[in-house]
Amino acid sequence: MSATIIDGKATADSIRRELAAKIAAAVTQGRRPPGLAVIIVGEDPASQVYVRSKSKLSAEAGFHSVKIELPANIRQEDLLVTIGQLNADPLIDGILCQLPLPGHLSEDATILALDPDKDVDGLHPVNAGRLATGLPGFVPCTPLGCKVLLQRYDIPTEGRRVVILGRSNLVGTPLALLMMQKAKGANATVTVCHSRTKDLAAECARADILVAAIGRPRMVTAEYVKEGAVVIDVGINRIDDPAAKSGSRLVGDVDYDAVMGKVSAITPVPGGVGPMTIAMLLANTVQSWERRLG
Repeated sequence: MSATIIDGKATADSIRRELAAKIAAAVTQGRRPPGLAVIIVGEDPASQVYVRSKSKLSAEAGFHSVKIELPANIRQEDLLVTIGQLNADPLIDGILCQLPLPGHLSEDATILALDPDKDVDGLHPVNAGRLATGLPGFVPCTPLGCKVLLQRYDIPTEGRRVVILGRSNLVGTPLALLMMQKAKGANATVTVCHSRTKDLAAECARADILVAAIGRPRMVTAEYVKEGAVVIDVGINRIDDPAAKSGSRLVGDVDYDAVMGKVSAITPVPGGVGPMTIAMLLANTVQSWERRLG
């Protein structure tokens, strides 16, 4: 079977071009650009790389992009003051606080401090509730990116069995809610599997669409995949590789080579779901901006 490679990088590039064109047209008509503020606390190397990428891509798309760098020893109350100022800033449509935070800070308190209507990462309980009840709100960026990839590749979901491997609040749970909605690109029959699921491989092998978001490198082998299934690999794991120049490389939660002969379509790692996360962050911010501009 010849599998379709679901190219997240190309899809994300296309989405950013669409957003940039929309922003440019609005600015030409005298409207302000969308504003995105990213807060980073401390100097975690992975977070620094990710925030630089977000800032660069948002600026390239025509956003008013603000990066706020705070010291690792900042007090919780001072972080909340910064968030409060951004909540009140009329030029800011979206706020993202890069996680993880230093250990002395509460991620829950930080997320709760965000204005839900500027929470473009979709993590605030208000947005989680909106998603659960089918009301308009911000959907977490990685699950939303998975859905958009399926839509852009014309992969049907209605009535199909979707199995999600992983139940985190960042990916598995919101994706399950998203795929169950009575909406275009959803209407699926969803099963969520996790570490306590009995006969895990057999459950996954029932999927028409299998989403791996378990955080274990190359865990999903051929026995987990039904013939002709679509596989969305959310995992990003760094493993040692003496042959690589850096001494390591990125792999997904799926053993890509082992399943290629069985799948009808699959996302690679890197270059699959990862680039879509930032594209959806920008899309959510544009959604907020359009709502504010009326």
